[in-house]
Amino acid sequence: MAASPALAALTDADLTLARPFARDVDEVQRELRTGGGGLARGDAAERLAVAGPNLLREPKRTPAWLRFLSHFNDTLIFILLAAAAIKAVMGDWLDFWVIVTVAVINAVIGYVQEGRAEKALAGIRGMLSSDATVRREGAWTTIAAADLVPGDVVRLMPGDKVPADVRLTAATQLRIDESALTGESVPSSKSTDPVPEDAGVGDRTSMAFSGTIVSAGQGRGIVTGTGAGTEIGKIQALVGEAGSLATPLTKQLDSFGKVLTLVILGMALVMMIIGRYLHGMPFAELISATIGFAVAAIPEGLPALVTITLAIGVQQMARRNAITRKLPAVEALGSVTTVCSDKTGTLTKNEMTVRTVISPLARYEVSGLGYDPTGTIVPAGGGDLAAVLAVADLCNDAHITPGDEGRWSLVGEPTEGALKVVAMKGGTGGSGTRRVAVVPFDSENKFMATLNEAADGSRAILVKGAPDRLLDRSLTQRGSYGAAPLDRSFWDAAVDELSAQGLRVLAAARKPTRGEDVSIDDLEDLEFLGLWGIVDPPRPEAIEAIADCHAAGIRVKMITGDHAGTAVAIGREMGLIPKAHGDDDVRVLTGGELEALSQEQLKAVVRDVDVYARTSPEHKIRIVRALQSHGEVVAMTGDGVNDAPALTRADVGIAMGIKGTEATKEAAEIVLADDNFATIRSAIAEGRRIYDNLRKSVVFLLPTNGAQSLVILVAVVFGLTLPLTPVQVLWVNMVTAVTLSLALAYEPAERGIMNRKPRAPGGSIIAGRELGFVLLVSLLIGGATLAVFGISVARGSDLDVARTEAVTMLALGQLAYLFNCRFLSRSSFTTAVFRGNRMVWWSAIALLVLQLIFTYVPFMNALFGSEPLDLIGWALPLVFSLGIFAIVEVLKAARRRGE
Repeated sequence: MAASPALAALTDADLTLARPFARDVDEVQRELRTGGGGLARGDAAERLAVAGPNLLREPKRTPAWLRFLSHFNDTLIFILLAAAAIKAVMGDWLDFWVIVTVAVINAVIGYVQEGRAEKALAGIRGMLSSDATVRREGAWTTIAAADLVPGDVVRLMPGDKVPADVRLTAATQLRIDESALTGESVPSSKSTDPVPEDAGVGDRTSMAFSGTIVSAGQGRGIVTGTGAGTEIGKIQALVGEAGSLATPLTKQLDSFGKVLTLVILGMALVMMIIGRYLHGMPFAELISATIGFAVAAIPEGLPALVTITLAIGVQQMARRNAITRKLPAVEALGSVTTVCSDKTGTLTKNEMTVRTVISPLARYEVSGLGYDPTGTIVPAGGGDLAAVLAVADLCNDAHITPGDEGRWSLVGEPTEGALKVVAMKGGTGGSGTRRVAVVPFDSENKFMATLNEAADGSRAILVKGAPDRLLDRSLTQRGSYGAAPLDRSFWDAAVDELSAQGLRVLAAARKPTRGEDVSIDDLEDLEFLGLWGIVDPPRPEAIEAIADCHAAGIRVKMITGDHAGTAVAIGREMGLIPKAHGDDDVRVLTGGELEALSQEQLKAVVRDVDVYARTSPEHKIRIVRALQSHGEVVAMTGDGVNDAPALTRADVGIAMGIKGTEATKEAAEIVLADDNFATIRSAIAEGRRIYDNLRKSVVFLLPTNGAQSLVILVAVVFGLTLPLTPVQVLWVNMVTAVTLSLALAYEPAERGIMNRKPRAPGGSIIAGRELGFVLLVSLLIGGATLAVFGISVARGSDLDVARTEAVTMLALGQLAYLFNCRFLSRSSFTTAVFRGNRMVWWSAIALLVLQLIFTYVPFMNALFGSEPLDLIGWALPLVFSLGIFAIVEVLKAARRRGE
């Protein structure tokens, strides 16, 4: 019974092999103490105890209660809770419970909208294989993939998910789909030969990586990495270490909250000193007034306003096929300055397509994209074209099948799918033709051949493969009147031309025969038929979307695992590279070149490079970090697990919903339901609209707090009776926040929203000029409230009636100001202010109904100290509100002249 060599004092270091892809098979076997017969069960058990199971680590989960409490971690909420605590000490339990209820409601809204916890690591774990075929003690057996250890010998068959990182020891026509790991759209051909030590993941042809899928052929290999030691495990570690960043909005709100807190505390202290030492107010009354001031000044409705506004934005974006997983990402999209996009499946269709056919007699251009056989070949016809298309159709194992909603799907290799589709576009069909024998594709020979029999009984060998291999085996080429001598220089030039365009080039050849079988020895003296130029085509809508992004001041950078030549060609076609630039003028960074740069050197060039090729997950994170070091707000798109770490690190991670892996979707903030890059353009425009509306809402909401706090401040400073109680202050704050403020969230986008540059990152959510405007409006509404309160008292109304009129004045004043805020940059003296947003009217009705309840319902009178009003009690606030609307329009006109 064969077994591995004996083990002595086995350690983790003994099971760790650096760069196995660059080592000979014999050296790998010797270092890992294994042999062709596999491991003995005792050896495997000992290794499992040292290396651990072949599983990815479970992420640490934040408990639900801790996530809920995190929503109280806000300076404004701290002040609110402090005010509630003081009220509890004073025994004022009604005010205490009202304040606490407001804080809890805000936390609940934030917790619910935050949604499910991050599951990116779980999504990656789901990519691992569940079982493996392994050789133990000289016999093949199936075990759980979790039990694999370094040194195990495994077998790979078509359709298998590779269970661990494997150094191949045997590869027969082995091709593995590594698109989820490397981003390459074409399966990688594997061999047993070592590769250079500096080879990137996509160039390590001697390795099979955990989580990838065997497309064709068979293979064997030695397990060199399990669990966290695999390439996919390293990506999981990168996801965990990448760290998420606060969005521009959360930074602005945090900064705004801290400044506002200092202002409120400072003014409250001054107010207490004046009230105590200038007017000799009783301590209990002064504390109540100070709390009333603090509650009035704190925009406790702001967190709810932001959350609900963003939630409305989520619904709007979902209608545009952009599904939002994390609420702040809605606004963050609007501030994006750079979009870093994966190529395969994001900018391109991830469906190989024949663009060009070159025969000895003509050149043909092919229209249509992807696996949809709708398209034409121009010029049409030609006997030489028919011969090339016959090879595309018959020397082919792929099938194209129609699916739902007009979609076509491929069964087989992407390249063969492209050839099958071009044959369908040319009207070629294999009816009446029978395949007699086949020489399968082999990565060493780089060609495939079939022996086919036509309906009339004639037979021919049809061959497709690498142009150089077929040219070496060809003697003639198809001419106008039969066979002609092979023009090797013509074909070499044609191959170079197509390759320079970023096309993958395949060749076709044939040979008449009467044989019953076909072998490699028969593939000599072929008749060369022509070339196919194949590409993963750009999405047409993505080209237009990139142009729109450029017009909006947003840079788009392509980061791909493909080779530099292909990346440059696609980049030029996408509009990422000006077509006037020659190849020598194009700045491209490959993974190897990027590896040689320090982070500081990368930071110096990162903004000047728009195309990155042959990149790894580590490179993508470095690029994102380098851009962010310049203050860029970065959106990263992708669909493979190799994109997950960079999506986590970016300001906004955007995953493809159809072709994206679960790991990528869980790492992203936004998932595109249609895998369409153009949807990103629409989502950015929507994000800008949401931010504009959010800023309008804040500019609208703050004067409520400003006016209330001003009323209380003036009353204390001048020794007057308080026009508002703390609970009445809370009522006005919440009723305006949940009715009127939300109306502005539905405002349509401003004209030319995608023709302006991205807003500068940092700063406050409202500019200094707007802050001055808010203060003036606060003075205006606060002054009107004091006037109404004073007139009511002068009319002989009791205190509760006067205070009810003051509350009504604040509510109606804000309603008038709402129409001012609909158009901050232009006049609201227009009939357009009454159109375009039905929510304005529904909100106005809701406010009036709530205010009527506040005024006339008995239990509300008892709860808030309000009293029913007569006609004059309503008329006075209404007249003042119309005056506020007119004066604010004058202030807006003055602002526009000053800009």
